[in-house]
Amino acid sequence: MEKWIEELFTEEILSVSATRFGCETSQAKKLGDFENYVYEVHKDGVPYILRLTHSSHRSKGEVEAELKWINYLHKHEVNVSLVNHSVEGNLVEIMEAGDTYFYVCLFDKAPGNSVKINDSLFDEPLFYKWGKLTGHMHRVTKEYEQDDSVRERWDQDDVLDFDKYITSEQDVTIVKKGHSNIETISSFVETKDSFGLIHSDIHPGNFFYHEGDLHVFDFDDSSQFFFVSDVAIPLYYSVWWKFRNESLANRNRFGETFLVSFLKGYLTECELEDKWVQRIPQFLLLRDLTLYSVFHKKWDLENLSDGEESLLSQIRNRLLNDEPIVELDYRKILGEVRTT
Repeated sequence: MEKWIEELFTEEILSVSATRFGCETSQAKKLGDFENYVYEVHKDGVPYILRLTHSSHRSKGEVEAELKWINYLHKHEVNVSLVNHSVEGNLVEIMEAGDTYFYVCLFDKAPGNSVKINDSLFDEPLFYKWGKLTGHMHRVTKEYEQDDSVRERWDQDDVLDFDKYITSEQDVTIVKKGHSNIETISSFVETKDSFGLIHSDIHPGNFFYHEGDLHVFDFDDSSQFFFVSDVAIPLYYSVWWKFRNESLANRNRFGETFLVSFLKGYLTECELEDKWVQRIPQFLLLRDLTLYSVFHKKWDLENLSDGEESLLSQIRNRLLNDEPIVELDYRKILGEVRTT
């Protein structure tokens, strides 16, 4: 979280926010503070997830659009965490913080536990279920219509303003590649079957495994974008988290295994034209560029930890050398997926 926002956030804001939803914070546990403040709070002994979003990050309308869509998915039996209404019957409560605001909402806590990348569960059956869940989400979303509360389009994301955050003269080439990537993706035709609301960040940190099923949460990055991005992002993070310190060849071997299983699961729920699978490299590149920009926005570049320095350097070197996080034979993968 940016330092100036940290200075606005107080224990009183947390406590009053929880009270608005009938919860208490005596045993509150902070779960995250990168883009939002996220806490586990309790109501009648039951744990819930309280999220506070600063007004510099999202508008009230954007938050409402996210929450309405989540409850629509829940209604259509997608495993997502139900959004609860406040004591006053609102999905979003507004907390003043100086001349700004925090938008507060409350989610059911997802059942189960996270799956670590070194866990025995992190294997092909999980990748299949991951793809099936994503396909289910996309299938029902194709019938969803937003009301006056609209989630922003992908190309309205602040961090895609590369010139604003990536300012080093040594990164001029990266900025140019970023603009070119956006231009390429913008040229793709948007249809009801290819473009709509997506989660944008379905990685193992954003779902739990419970009794054989996956339960996804954290829709803060949701936007209007091409559905295939929700295929590319799981591929990206699975490879990045597990094999980022290894050779491209090793990353490719795992990436192929992952994507074959993921697509097999996805296609049981939702169709995906071959041309979109073959466009995955553009979406993988966009994620590299987006992360590079986000890290420049969020981190103190003059005081990076060893881990932050390593992550930033790896992405920078890949971008400068046109080396993707994973390089696959998508025709071969489609052949295997379509014939089994």
